[in-house]
Amino acid sequence: MSIIKVIIPAYNEQDSIASVITAIPSVVSEILIVNNGSTDNTVAVAEKAGATVLTETRKGYGYACLKGMEYIASQNIQPDILVFLDGDYSDYPEELTKIIAPILHENIDFVVGARVPELREKDSVTPQQIFGNWLACSLMKLFFKAKFTDLGPFRAIKYDKLLTLNMVDKTYGWTVEMQLKALKHKFSYIEVPVRYKKRIGVSKVSGTIKGAIFAGVKILTWIFKYSLK
Repeated sequence: MSIIKVIIPAYNEQDSIASVITAIPSVVSEILIVNNGSTDNTVAVAEKAGATVLTETRKGYGYACLKGMEYIASQNIQPDILVFLDGDYSDYPEELTKIIAPILHENIDFVVGARVPELREKDSVTPQQIFGNWLACSLMKLFFKAKFTDLGPFRAIKYDKLLTLNMVDKTYGWTVEMQLKALKHKFSYIEVPVRYKKRIGVSKVSGTIKGAIFAGVKILTWIFKYSLK
């Protein structure tokens, strides 16, 4: 049986994190919540819900993901599949089985949960997110003939494949870095349509003008960096 672990970066998600944890299917052997500087009760709530809680004091989505990977690398038994998921309950964690199915049954290397319009709750994705996703995916199609339609954070990848990517982004560029490097390494990949709803709380990225601008700049920087290689 495949060993599956989940990494969930979390910053002030006390109102949502327990719902996320309890909705994750039992096929997952360990849920890692990476507390990324929370000032609320995220840690206590996550621990009570049964997750392993790690702490990363340096702010940034990528920093949190890298902390989770560092913890996994230190363990005696490594997972076969690593899943990344947000802690705001905007995704449907129970769809994890749908996300990992292509890896388990079709030997696909990398799966992205695509937040397709027909499965999105109204106003769950901001106009700037819609435009940013469209622009990033259009550029990846132009430069790399990619078939991605979304930069969705709900994703799964073979653990050994992830290690070969040598992920380095510390902040907003984590998702696009993974997709660009997967393309460069010629990994097999697929998108799986997933449902998406309004998050609990305010987004730290798309919910602020500063966050949206920084995310956009970081994403475009990664794309143009790789297009020139």
